[in-house]
Amino acid sequence: MTSPGPTHVELRPGAYADSVTLLQVSRTVQGLDGVVAAQVAMATTLNIEVLTGMGFDVPAAATPNDLVVALRLDDADRLATALAGVDQALRDANRRESGPAQEAPPRTTGSAFRRTAGTSGHEAIALVSVPGASAFVEAMDALEAGQDVMVFSDNVPLEQEVALKRVAAEHGLLVMGPDCGTAVVGGLGLGFANTVSPGPVGIVAASGTGCQQVLALLDHAGVGVSSALGVGGRDLSAEVRGLATREAMRRLDEDPSVELIVLVSKPPAEDVAAEVEEYAGTLATPVEYALLGPGRPDLTAATESVLRRLGREVPAWPVSGSAPAGAGAVRGLFVGGTLASEARLITELVAGTQGGHTFVDFGDDEYTAGRAHPMIDPSIRLEHLARAAADPATGVLLLDVVLGHGAEPDPAASLAPALAGIGKPVVVAVVGTDADPQGLAGQVRALADAGAEVHLSNAGATRRAIELAGGHQ
Repeated sequence: MTSPGPTHVELRPGAYADSVTLLQVSRTVQGLDGVVAAQVAMATTLNIEVLTGMGFDVPAAATPNDLVVALRLDDADRLATALAGVDQALRDANRRESGPAQEAPPRTTGSAFRRTAGTSGHEAIALVSVPGASAFVEAMDALEAGQDVMVFSDNVPLEQEVALKRVAAEHGLLVMGPDCGTAVVGGLGLGFANTVSPGPVGIVAASGTGCQQVLALLDHAGVGVSSALGVGGRDLSAEVRGLATREAMRRLDEDPSVELIVLVSKPPAEDVAAEVEEYAGTLATPVEYALLGPGRPDLTAATESVLRRLGREVPAWPVSGSAPAGAGAVRGLFVGGTLASEARLITELVAGTQGGHTFVDFGDDEYTAGRAHPMIDPSIRLEHLARAAADPATGVLLLDVVLGHGAEPDPAASLAPALAGIGKPVVVAVVGTDADPQGLAGQVRALADAGAEVHLSNAGATRRAIELAGGHQ
């Protein structure tokens, strides 16, 4: 229900800031006296839809290049103070980003590496996290400077990804991404990385949350990971053809600490998967596959195969809480794309296409244009959660919570209150480790106390949701 109070909406043309910065600004402004609701965001189509749903009237002239400031106040006399708070929050955010400087910063990625030549070495990685339309130029500049690149940016055109990876392949470089959400390089987590101990496994992942699921399961089983090289979810597509996957596998094969390579991917193009498996046969290090797709094992089953290959015991995957049976369809609301894909595949295998079960990935490009990823900003999923719970056709709600560096600092703080008293069975897969900054045990306990049944295995959570909805196990 829309909160009462006067509203103010204004456009600031050309005043760009990235979505994570604007999320922080919005939260700061929401805490000001007299502010009932606040949203400071780029005027993308999705953000305008969200603002409209919050009861704000966004001018029709708005474009994605405009910053929109939307405020709901308890008193119109507080407007000037609130706008001053917006301006101060934006200045503070810009100050944090730029920081003190003794010399003018480099103007390009390549010039930054050239300035530090001799101090970074070949092992340095350029981390590109800019709007997708600008990522190609920065990534190519780094490649031309002889550096590996991790492209965190999403919404990068496919043809640009192919061009980057062809150049990298010609020069023995690695492009991780685009939309590379997770990596562990030299013991350092990049993006949404879980905290794990070093160990005998090296991961190549054409999937961010798929990689995190394997990391979490291995960690629970007491097995560490030396490196996890993300290559972007499209790398094993028919267009990209595993260019980065081969380079990542080659590097792990040369790493003496890696005893087993695990290849994790969203459903790949079958001919590309076959080519990569043929390439794996030329390596000295054995390779285990966790490739999702019809007729392939889920990520939990693939991880169990990894454990057996290493001669380790397969543990019971933990479950906390207990959800009651429901009546209706499974509604999967995910922040992890691979986890959503895995749940859909399992449901089709177990329950067929009947039942009206649906699965949404809120981390997909269509939901993240101009917005922070839902692992950082949960608001868009929380809105859909309320709608799904109110839908009489919904029998069971299936969700994921993904922990790790870079993710929301306390996901349960907003999700648990939304689940309490929701009136529908809720099953949640919490993907994380005991050493993650959010605290795995505390997150699980808070969600279980709110009435959810909580699993470490996404596959296990999915099968349980199907069971509760009246399908087969």
